[in-house]
Amino acid sequence: MNMIILQDIIYLVLLVGLSIPLGIYMYKVMTGQKVFLSRIVAPVENGIYKMIGVKGNEEMGAKNYALSALIFSAVGVCFVWLIQMLQGILPFNPAGIKGTSWHLAFNTAASFVSNTNWQAYSGETGLSYLTQFLGLTVQNFVSAATGIAVLFALIRGFIIKQKTTIGSFWADLTRITLYVLIPLSFVLALVLVSQGVVQTFAPYKEVTMLQGGAAQTIPLGPAASQIAIKQLGTNGGGFFGVNSAFPLENPTAFSNLLQVLSILLIPAALCVSFGKAVKDSKQGKSIYIAMMILFVLSLTAVTASEVFLAPEYTGVAASASMEGKEVIHGVGASSLWATSTTAASNGSVNSMHDSYTPLGGMVLMFLMQLGEIVFGGVGSGLYGMIAFVLLTVFIAGLMVGRTPEYLGKKVEPYDMKMVCLIVLAPLMFTLLGTAAAVLMPEATSWLTNSGAHGFSEILYGFSSMGNNNGSAFAGFNANTVFTNIVGGIIMLLVRFIPMVAAIFLAGNMANKKAVAVSEGTLSTTNTMFVGLLIGVILIVGALSFLPALALGPIADYFTMR
Repeated sequence: MNMIILQDIIYLVLLVGLSIPLGIYMYKVMTGQKVFLSRIVAPVENGIYKMIGVKGNEEMGAKNYALSALIFSAVGVCFVWLIQMLQGILPFNPAGIKGTSWHLAFNTAASFVSNTNWQAYSGETGLSYLTQFLGLTVQNFVSAATGIAVLFALIRGFIIKQKTTIGSFWADLTRITLYVLIPLSFVLALVLVSQGVVQTFAPYKEVTMLQGGAAQTIPLGPAASQIAIKQLGTNGGGFFGVNSAFPLENPTAFSNLLQVLSILLIPAALCVSFGKAVKDSKQGKSIYIAMMILFVLSLTAVTASEVFLAPEYTGVAASASMEGKEVIHGVGASSLWATSTTAASNGSVNSMHDSYTPLGGMVLMFLMQLGEIVFGGVGSGLYGMIAFVLLTVFIAGLMVGRTPEYLGKKVEPYDMKMVCLIVLAPLMFTLLGTAAAVLMPEATSWLTNSGAHGFSEILYGFSSMGNNNGSAFAGFNANTVFTNIVGGIIMLLVRFIPMVAAIFLAGNMANKKAVAVSEGTLSTTNTMFVGLLIGVILIVGALSFLPALALGPIADYFTMR
């Protein structure tokens, strides 16, 4: 246990230490300042602007910004949908994999464009190299960049005074892709290759087993390039079916550390960028601290559950629950990864979440159900957390009978309508999707387990899709017409309803004049506010999901004892 604690401390120190300079760098990139890559990247950036016919300094109103994001994403859905169904006749398909069904192709397209990366297929048997690198990897970059772009549009809404524009979607998308995501992914991919992660266009390899002499097919492919951005962009979609539990996707303890560190790196760094952008680092620090407290509490709960609440078997001595976990990672690294991936809407796994203890699995589920705001997705996690900040400010204002304010802008009824869309849309669609699945006559045939754990498998699946996470209790068979269609629609709605609401919130805030800070203004940087913010988040989550959790993992805990 001491080694697990030490490992977690080292991880948190590295995370904080790396996120600060990266956050400052991203702030400079998104505010048009020169950085060390400007000499190399700026000509490419300007060339892209000329090619697509936009100007780097052009401005958009909220309506045009939202429309641009939606059209861009819709084109992505159509492209990824088609390439999957046609992959059987397209090149870079050495395994001769046929096209997928239309409903699986739709689900996968919706999943990757929405930054969910829910996978109802096994990569090595279901998709060609072309689909993986041209369809999915490209979306890993641009879906992540879209989330960060919308975040900075919202930030501009707070710092701009009485203007009707919030920046250019195309410029934001281009800058974050060229200056941040591509360089970081390139470096990480090279390091992963050095650790043994596969990166090749060679066909699958037949090998003879040492024991028994039987032949086995080893799947290959351009995996490292996709794995790097899947982690950095909080995407999570594995190149291979078992994701980062597969030796060619995550072969060493060092590659495991790099990948799990990458999951939270950009979301944490964006808190620093936020503080720099609003000219008050304490604002970003208070949000960072709130996220970190929730993360550490969750990590402690998951790890303790897996160490101390493992099932006991007669005649078997075990100090922790190793079921579903790789020996190379153990309980500590597996619990750290599981907590990070569900906190950050990443969804990649290095262990089987369906095998976690009931209370350990419940914490992972609840992290997603909070709306993926404990670091959350790149960009989307922070604008989701800002929505909770505004909700907290509004509640505090009601308590004292004063118009709430945040960052010098009054929080008015229109703003709260947008906040409600951001906060409540994921909660509503998670519960609706779970209810619809449970009512399906075929539901029991989709499950590996029955009873409370079977219900947990469904609840976890729709919590994942309904919050753009992508991980699963893999005992739930997701490749059905119902789940592919309903899940795909849910993933798109919970991605783009809050996103559009955040953009219109930005537009409304930008149009307001600043108000002077007075003695009655609520401080949003002190310990009291951080505690109040955490309380509001937990109360909203508990009120929304406690009944469902009682029927699932809580009941599972009491029935297995």
